[in-house]
Amino acid sequence: MIEAINLSKQFERTVKQGRKSRKEEFLAVNQVSLKAEPGEIVGILGPNGAGKTTLLRMLGMLMTPTSGEVRLTDATGVLIEEVTKKKETIGYLSGNTKLYPRFSIREYLLFLGELYGYDKRESEERTKEIIRILSMEEFADNRIEKLSTGQTQRASIARCLMADPQLYILDEPTLGLDILSADAIIRFMREQKEKGKTVLYSTHYLEEAQVLCNRIYMICQGRIVAEGTPLGLMEQTKTGNLREAFHSIFDEVNGQEEQQGE
Repeated sequence: MIEAINLSKQFERTVKQGRKSRKEEFLAVNQVSLKAEPGEIVGILGPNGAGKTTLLRMLGMLMTPTSGEVRLTDATGVLIEEVTKKKETIGYLSGNTKLYPRFSIREYLLFLGELYGYDKRESEERTKEIIRILSMEEFADNRIEKLSTGQTQRASIARCLMADPQLYILDEPTLGLDILSADAIIRFMREQKEKGKTVLYSTHYLEEAQVLCNRIYMICQGRIVAEGTPLGLMEQTKTGNLREAFHSIFDEVNGQEEQQGE
């Protein structure tokens, strides 16, 4: 399980005023609390600039929060204290994930297996299984630098799978992918859920989130503005699908902000 308690992240930005400019502090993430349990797919939804990636990077131990706490428990429910152990529990994927371009996917996975301490047979069996799970048989022996965007994204997820983490944090894993690649990643997330793993991910594809997610957090300007199951959010907003619920919630949030600014 992963739990965020009052997470905040403050940055400095430059604001232009005519010919002059000044520095100001702003909260990219503001007092966010959330929880994702084993066997759950939890979605983080929001417009561009809402703070989704900053939040996921803090949850993935890639960015230190200005304030707040991230708690992780292992498969037995015991709290993990050491940062190194926390990182070992997490498989993190973003659009900026870097892979060794001159390796084939198979070579790269075998290399990772060696780093993770698997023996040769175990590494080979696990590599074969991951290639099957992500439907990469046709291009597993191609160099990574020659892969399409969708194939590269599957290779990035394969990297996460090789470590067999308890928690997957995926930042827009299906963005811009072809149908086959997106379907392979969606199938992967469902399979990990069935294995009792936790999947926490952001997406702009609301139809995808509606059928995949057990629960959803909606974030705007660094704050959680709604949370619940897809059905619960639709019932709350009296809408017929998650896309309509999303627009209803954010129209209300924007309306409240306009009133406060008057």
